[in-house]
Amino acid sequence: MAGKQRQWQDNTDHWVRIHLLMLLCATLVSTSFVVGEHIAVHLDPAALTLSRFVIAVLILLPVIAVRHGLRIGLLSFLRYALISGSLVVFFWCMFLALRMTTALNTSVLFTLVPGLSAIYAALIIKERLGRDRLVALLLGLVGAVWVIFRGDLHVLLTLSWNRGDAVFFAGCLAMGLYTPLIRRLHRGEPMEVMTFWVLVSGCLWLLPIGAVALSRVDWLSVPPSTWGWIVYLACFTTVITFYLTQYAVAHIGPTRTMSYSYLYPGLVLIIDLLLGRGWPAPRVLPGIIVILGAMVVLQVPVFRRYGGKN
Repeated sequence: MAGKQRQWQDNTDHWVRIHLLMLLCATLVSTSFVVGEHIAVHLDPAALTLSRFVIAVLILLPVIAVRHGLRIGLLSFLRYALISGSLVVFFWCMFLALRMTTALNTSVLFTLVPGLSAIYAALIIKERLGRDRLVALLLGLVGAVWVIFRGDLHVLLTLSWNRGDAVFFAGCLAMGLYTPLIRRLHRGEPMEVMTFWVLVSGCLWLLPIGAVALSRVDWLSVPPSTWGWIVYLACFTTVITFYLTQYAVAHIGPTRTMSYSYLYPGLVLIIDLLLGRGWPAPRVLPGIIVILGAMVVLQVPVFRRYGGKN
C-alpha cells in the first residue's frame, strides 16, 4: 500500500512538473510575439528567423560536442530534417502570407493548429483523445478566437479572407505535423541532441529565404538592443522552447502539448499588462475562462494516467 502511495505521489509530481514546464514554454513563446513586434522594424522576419536558428545552434554546439559528439548518421539527420521541415514550411508560408494578409487573420488561423495536430496524431501514432477532449479542443479554439478579437463579434464577422490566408493555412497544415512527428521519430536519444539537430537541419531549410534576407540587412544600423533581443529569442524562445516541447510530447502526447498554444493570446495580454499597456476589456474574460476550462479537460486524463486512476 505504501509503495502504491509513493508511486502515485511520484507520478503526480511528474505530471505537475511537465505541465509547469509547458506553462513556462507557452509564456516564453508568448514573449516572442511582443519582442518580435518590437524588433521587426530593424530586421526582416526571414533574416530574424534564420538568425535565431543559427545563434541557437551556436549556443548548443559546445554542449552537444562535449557530451554527445557531432557525428550523425544520414538516416538520423533525415529524421530531424523532416521534423524541422514542418516548422520551416510554416515559417515560409507565414512570411509569404503576411505580404498578402494581416497578422489578425493569421492569428485566427493559427488556432486551428492543435486540432490539426490531433488529426495527424490519430493517423501517425494512433493517438486517441476521446469525445470529451475533442470537444475541449474545439472550445479552446473558440476561446482563443474570442480573446484574439477582444470579444468583439462584429470584427470577427466582418473579417475578410484572401489568398494570403490560404497560403498561411497551408503553413498551419505543416505546423500541425510538428509534434506528431516528434513522437513518431524520436528514438530515445537525449532531448538536447534532438533539439540541436532539428535546429541544424532547420538552418539548412531556412537558407533559401533567410540568406537573401540577411544579405539585405544593414548590420551596422541594427541597434545593440536589437542584438540583445535576438539572443534572447534564440536562447529562450528557440532552444528552451524546442527542448520543452519535445520533452512534453514524449510524456503527454502531441495534441495535449500543442494545445498549450491556446494560451498564447491570453498570455500576450498579460505581458502587455505588465508592460503598462493597460487592462484588457472585460469582455475578453469569457474567452479566457473557456480556454482554461478546455485545458483542464484536455490535461486531466493525463493526471489520471499518471496517478493510476480512471
